[in-house]
Amino acid sequence: MLYKLYESQRSLMEPFTDLAGIAAKLYASPTSLFSQYPMSQRISAGYDLMHRLGKGYEKPEFDLRTADVDGVDVAIHERIELKKPFCELRRFKRFSDDQATLAKLKDQPVVLVVAPLSGHYATLLRDTVKTMLKDHKVYITDWTNARLVPLSEGKFHLDDYVNYVQEFIRHLQKSYGNCHVMSVCQPTVPVLAAVSLMASRGELTPLSMVMMGGPIDASKSPTKVNDLATDKRMSWFENNLIFKVPDGFPGVGRRVYPGFLQHSGFVAMNPSNHARSHYDYFQNLIKGDRSSTESHRKFYDEYNAVLDMDANYYLQTIQTVFQDFKLVNGTWDVRGVDGQIEHVAPQDIKTTALLSVEGELDDISGSGQTAAVHTLCSGVPKAMQEHYEVEGAGHYGIFSGRRWREMVYPQVKVFILRYQPQPATSAPAAPQNVARVAAEATPAVSLAVVEAPSVPAAKPEIQAKTPAPKTPVVAVAKAAGKAPARKKAVLRKA
Repeated sequence: MLYKLYESQRSLMEPFTDLAGIAAKLYASPTSLFSQYPMSQRISAGYDLMHRLGKGYEKPEFDLRTADVDGVDVAIHERIELKKPFCELRRFKRFSDDQATLAKLKDQPVVLVVAPLSGHYATLLRDTVKTMLKDHKVYITDWTNARLVPLSEGKFHLDDYVNYVQEFIRHLQKSYGNCHVMSVCQPTVPVLAAVSLMASRGELTPLSMVMMGGPIDASKSPTKVNDLATDKRMSWFENNLIFKVPDGFPGVGRRVYPGFLQHSGFVAMNPSNHARSHYDYFQNLIKGDRSSTESHRKFYDEYNAVLDMDANYYLQTIQTVFQDFKLVNGTWDVRGVDGQIEHVAPQDIKTTALLSVEGELDDISGSGQTAAVHTLCSGVPKAMQEHYEVEGAGHYGIFSGRRWREMVYPQVKVFILRYQPQPATSAPAAPQNVARVAAEATPAVSLAVVEAPSVPAAKPEIQAKTPAPKTPVVAVAKAAGKAPARKKAVLRKA
């Protein structure tokens, strides 16, 4: 009933928000008679704010047309590689007509970026993808709004999420020999489960896993998000947050956690910050500060665009990750596509290098929640494990913005290169210099022929023997119960 009321209200308000948008333009346009009024700029700003607060926000586009490769733009073609009922595997294919550039692109690492399914669209990682495209072949999981999925496609559980990730990894392994996996926030848990299951079966596992700001062990340094999940019973979530999709959508009748409720929860976490942001936007409109107003629009176009999640997936995630802590307690069993139940055992992972990233000021995934992955993955050699804590970074800062580009990405790039097999035609290089040599290589490039698949990856047993380069590290103080030697972003052995 609540979903129907919301849609009815939105439909009722739509003409007024459209009218407000038109009025804002009339009072702002220098060629309009309305702009001659003394208060026209203030009136326009008020109507503009009213329009943005009331209008609906559709799924944004990635809008990545070019990528900067060593100072030269190469063309990007975005396409769907695999299409599943609840997710699309999206590829950002790079093109160049310069042979030197083509050779460079051909041998770069393949990275599967697993985006969160926690309210926002995968476009939230636009900056992540844009930066990664400089040095990697990038694929991303683009999750579908559940209200657009017909009931005939069946339900979607956390188990299905794990199965999707495995299928995508196998697809890239078939095309390239192997790949690297990066998970941001929520997917750190299902990605770890997917790779664990592959390792337990004796399958080839990814060359490396980069886990960023995720609730591997949500019992550590609980945040408001964790408290909400643990303070309420499962029956409360089901009775208060789950509703059926109303008429007018392909998924009519599907039980979902609606996007508009999720958005309300996001805003409720920091209401004063959002109120201040909107007031500043109003003032900047009056002053004619186009740069600031455009930055505001871009941020909230993304932030206000939310999707519905299938109720089964949402409820199973709450119980598995935030209430029963099944991953860290060793009690998580996953149903495969064949219906067989398999136990998740991260200790079975032996040959996949592991990097965890946390933000010092993360208020969504608290300190130590992501780093807990190193304890679980006891089978991975210590030399292949690293942890990076980013000074001054909140949750979004570790994958978007200046800190991501200047602090986090350089570490991620070097880590991935370290475990990327060298092309068969390349001259052998000392293992400890692999990352440095690759990072310093800057061949000439030109504009956009096709990015070719790289040579097959090395066998798992070769991965395990690859020595780590000699990078400055500090011991993990938290694991020993000691205070860190210095409070700043550091790369350290796990």
